[in-house]
Amino acid sequence: MTSFSSSEARAVSMLATLYVVRMLGLFMVLPLIAIYSADLAGATPFLLGLAVGAYGLTQASLQIPMGWLSDRVDRRVVIILGLAMLVLGSVVAALSTSIWGVVLGRFLQGAGAIASATMALVADYTRAEQRAKASAIIGGSIAIAFGIALVLGPALASFGGLQAVFAATAMLALLGMVVVAFLPKPQRFSREELSSGSGFQRSRLAQVLSIRSLNVMYLSIFFLHLTLMAVFVVVPTSLEVEAGIALEQHAFVYLGALLCSVPGIYWLVQGRRYMTRPMTNLLRSLGVLFIGLALLSAGQWAPTLIGLCFFFTGFTALEAMLPSLASIYAPESARGTAMGVFASSQFIGVFFGGILGGALLGSVGAVGVWAGMAALTVAWAALLSLSHLTSPDAVEVA
Repeated sequence: MTSFSSSEARAVSMLATLYVVRMLGLFMVLPLIAIYSADLAGATPFLLGLAVGAYGLTQASLQIPMGWLSDRVDRRVVIILGLAMLVLGSVVAALSTSIWGVVLGRFLQGAGAIASATMALVADYTRAEQRAKASAIIGGSIAIAFGIALVLGPALASFGGLQAVFAATAMLALLGMVVVAFLPKPQRFSREELSSGSGFQRSRLAQVLSIRSLNVMYLSIFFLHLTLMAVFVVVPTSLEVEAGIALEQHAFVYLGALLCSVPGIYWLVQGRRYMTRPMTNLLRSLGVLFIGLALLSAGQWAPTLIGLCFFFTGFTALEAMLPSLASIYAPESARGTAMGVFASSQFIGVFFGGILGGALLGSVGAVGVWAGMAALTVAWAALLSLSHLTSPDAVEVA
């Protein structure tokens, strides 16, 4: 297997750093909003769920346009604009004294829809034979950011509350802008290719929606983030009320669960095994996720802690695999558009997961959330089994 060139290694490492600092900010609030915002003016279970998932709606709405725009202009400009919106939303949320202010801030955070442009930029910096590895590194960086955020967020909140976490998110977004400013100019398509058609190309969108393997990735990332958001409407309260773990200790709980999940994550994503046998590894990861949900539903401290280990194992493995697989299945000339659809699917899942988690919690309690997500995982696995997903190695990469 060939190695990265020096320019590829530099670009991929910088983009991985960008992903980490951006996703840290978005993930840090995940275990906090539902419990720290409960005392804000106007807070209800439904609005707490909306605050958790609100940024997903604007992210989903803007990913395809931003991905398309990044196919037309310098992707770095698109990314900087998106990071500026993340700063604005974080400041609004940090200064809010009502749940509606937090919801507004989260909507504004979501307007920084740069996931599609960033994943497409990875492909711009790398040769065809290196893109699978580069995409895997980026996917892994998202998983790393998730793990760090679950520990760092509660630690920051213990000192300065949710306001400190939103302020840290704004600072991380500014740091991301610095990273983008130092990125070299990427290799792009010829001017003729870039200028072919000044308007939105429906044929390009139709192309990426007609590829079965890509549709499987879109559906999978939707289900994954729907499940994550719904679960974290309930987990913080379950740890405090049912498991009897003080709020100040939640960071240590997440850290322990994440450390326990490392061997399982390695087993699921090691080497290129998920590239050669994607169906097998996706189903294995879903099985681990289901076990985690089943244990979390027990409502006692021991099953809750073990369930978190299984849940983080399955989620983090899928979070690393799915973007990598999608970027390889996507055709090169429409990769920005394809990753825009992928990111939109992810953030639609974020929005509906927060809404569904809040609605289930308010109507049937925590057990309804666990049961609903477990049933969704079973349905997801059944759909995957029927999809006949092919290996990315069989896909001709332009």
